[in-house]
Order: sequence, then C-alpha cells, then structure tokens
Amino acid sequence: MKTPIVCVTRQLHFSSAHRLFNQAFSAGKNSEIFGKCNNENGHGHNYTIEVTVRGPVDPETGYVIDLKVLKSVVDELIVDDCDHKHLNFDVPWLTGIIPTAENLVVAFWNRLQPKIIQGKLHAIRLYETERNFVDYFGE
Repeated sequence: MKTPIVCVTRQLHFSSAHRLFNQAFSAGKNSEIFGKCNNENGHGHNYTIEVTVRGPVDPETGYVIDLKVLKSVVDELIVDDCDHKHLNFDVPWLTGIIPTAENLVVAFWNRLQPKIIQGKLHAIRLYETERNFVDYFGE
C-alpha cells in the first residue's frame, strides 16, 4: 500500500502594528498608495497565521509532523518576535521591507522553511483581517 501524503495545518495568532511606507516615495505618493495604512504612527492588526506542512504519514506515530513541534517552531520564530511589536521597528529580521501581508508571509516562510524537518513546508496563509489574507507556497 502506498504511503498517504497528507497536509496538516497549525493556526496561531499575534497582534502587531505596522506602517506601510516607501522611503523612496514622496509623502503624497505614500498617502495615495497606502492611504490609512500610511498613518505616521502606524496601525494595528490581529493577525492569524496558518502554517501547513505536507508529507507522508509516519506509520509508527500516525503524524506528518507533531503539531506541538510545529506550534513551538512557529511560536519561537514568528509569534514571539512579532506579537505586540511594531513590525517596522521592533523586529530586526523585517528591517528594510514594507510590512505588507505579502512581504510578511514571504519573510515568515524564509524563517520557517529551514526549521521544518518532518514533512515539508507547503503553505503559509496570513490573515491581516478576517476578510483579507494572503497565501504563499514558497515560489
């Protein structure tokens, strides 16, 4: 019998502030492009991150990856650094990026991917609001 390939997902939450701003743009252009998100002092979101790992089911454990391990890795590398922080100023590994959901999910992938040793990182979904989210598959 062929070993089944399964995707498992862990969902976590964190709250952060950020400002969408491009230093190369004038104040007017930043305001035009980013609108309210360009507020000089930033604004906040209650983010939800979903991390999906894909792989074969281990016949001994029944797991693709132990979800406690996945939670621990995501907490250590993402949530602990970003929760209740201003993403433009307080997270060194985000320095130099405009902290849009699109850029954040790529940065999160780059931090998590080398640390997933059971299965393979398949997708990260980041909800900025309950209606706005982005998906990244490492491409």
